[in-house]
Amino acid sequence: MPKIDLYTISGTKSGQIELPKEIFAAKINSPLMAQAVRVYLSNQRLGLAKAQTRSDVNRTKAKWFRQKGTGHARHGARSAPIFVGGGKAHGPNGEQNYNLKMSKAMKKKALFSALSAKLKEGEILVVKDLAKVEPKTAKMAKMLENFKFKKQILLVLPQKLENVFRAARNIAQINLAQADLLNTYEVLNGGQVLLMAESIEKLEEVFLGKKTKKHETK
Repeated sequence: MPKIDLYTISGTKSGQIELPKEIFAAKINSPLMAQAVRVYLSNQRLGLAKAQTRSDVNRTKAKWFRQKGTGHARHGARSAPIFVGGGKAHGPNGEQNYNLKMSKAMKKKALFSALSAKLKEGEILVVKDLAKVEPKTAKMAKMLENFKFKKQILLVLPQKLENVFRAARNIAQINLAQADLLNTYEVLNGGQVLLMAESIEKLEEVFLGKKTKKHETK
């Protein structure tokens, strides 16, 4: 199993922790990750856009010049799509469905690929005792100073922790996610991944079906 340094919230090393190889040493599959991101973003679209057709625009429906003898093409109402201010031809009707599907197995492989890529790039950091942090923004900001983070951070929680949420919610640099709901887009777009030690156990439990004990080593 790959190992990574384990830190306290003060920024000091506290031994190492083993990472499950299935999750953090998986084959990096860029096309699969791209597909997972595309599916996720497409499923966020509501499809509410609606254009006015020629029957919706507020223009007269009267024939605006006679049929023959003008030297121009024959035209009826000025609400036709070819005229400025006319209706839109073949526009969105407000009932668009942008939902895409991806199998659970593919989603899982894409997530493992993203986490493995982050580990390979040195973009994963594991911290313990974060669950004990006071629910104050200043305390979380102090922790960020201890680690000298220079980019966005994806803080992965093992479950909903109200004190951590309250401490981090007003810091624009931090994105919060739960281990059991983690997806490829969040990992790739969230910046540096900050894992709580308990989150690793939760990832194993949810995605590998394993009940695990702590992997801390000295």
